[in-house]
Amino acid sequence: MLKYFKESILLTIIGLICAYCWAEHMHPGTGLTSLFIVGVLSILEVSLSFDNAVVNAMKLEHMSDKWRHRFLTWGIAIAVFGMRFLFPILIVSIFANLSMGAVAKMAVNDADKYAHYLHLTHAPIVAFGGAFLMMLFLHYFLNHEKEIHWIKVIEEKLASAAHIEGIETIITLLIIYAVQTHVAEEQRLSVVLSGIAGIILYLLIEGISKFLERKEAQRTANLVGEAARTGGLVAFLYLELIDASFSLDGVLGAFALSKDVVIISIGLAIGAIFVRSLTIMLVEKNTLKQFMYLEHGAHWAIGALASIMFITTFKEVPEVVTGLIGLVFIVTALISSIMYNRKQVS
Repeated sequence: MLKYFKESILLTIIGLICAYCWAEHMHPGTGLTSLFIVGVLSILEVSLSFDNAVVNAMKLEHMSDKWRHRFLTWGIAIAVFGMRFLFPILIVSIFANLSMGAVAKMAVNDADKYAHYLHLTHAPIVAFGGAFLMMLFLHYFLNHEKEIHWIKVIEEKLASAAHIEGIETIITLLIIYAVQTHVAEEQRLSVVLSGIAGIILYLLIEGISKFLERKEAQRTANLVGEAARTGGLVAFLYLELIDASFSLDGVLGAFALSKDVVIISIGLAIGAIFVRSLTIMLVEKNTLKQFMYLEHGAHWAIGALASIMFITTFKEVPEVVTGLIGLVFIVTALISSIMYNRKQVS
């Protein structure tokens, strides 16, 4: 177990040292308090993203060792600096009509004003993430070729509904329409456009993935080699988008604990690094094959998270609720898998 997490532990120590020094530099005497906040944010990120690790493991099983390594190196850089720091700054820059440089200075020097702007952009941000994750959830269960079902009474009906072409897109669009009727009037257009953008991006990535899979199936050596190289890149981008969608809720919710964007970034980054290590462990230990319902539980948790993100466009939902719902699905699926395995042995 330790070999999978030794780098995460090392980076955690470095992160904690940086957080303490930053807090003491900005506000002397707040170092220990900031360390506590970083610890809470890290745990929150892991609890919210455990289902993310399971979904990542599903994709990584079909990726080469080279792209797995890139997922842990390039992917961590994107997850830490891209999604936990730069992405919120980009969003505020777009909606507040300010330059990214001005927003970055605001984030460091005027945290309250930055948090205010980020709060104003909350609805369209989570609408985008909610739509992307809802498509991921529905695509998994709306599959008429799916033979293994965990919650049979629901999953069998969902599988049979997959005969309707584009049903997952229709359902997600209807959800977006229902959600926008509850948000403030001045935010309705941005919520709808953000939700549609989430759908389009998911369909684009999924379409490219299927196209490359068909190319890879061809037996011409050049085509196969090219498809494998490009397919690894597409799968990598797909995983980064999933991680981005999962991180949106955590990034926005973190401001309830701290207004310091550096402390928030460090806390969430530590959690993201542990999720990466957990993903590799799941792949190398063939955990998904040993526990057959774990994928189902992860996707139900994704569906719950997507639903909560839509709800938070107009109503606040405590982070503890979000984390616990996902954890309940994962643990229940794990227990169901263990019970199934024991029945098979007996």
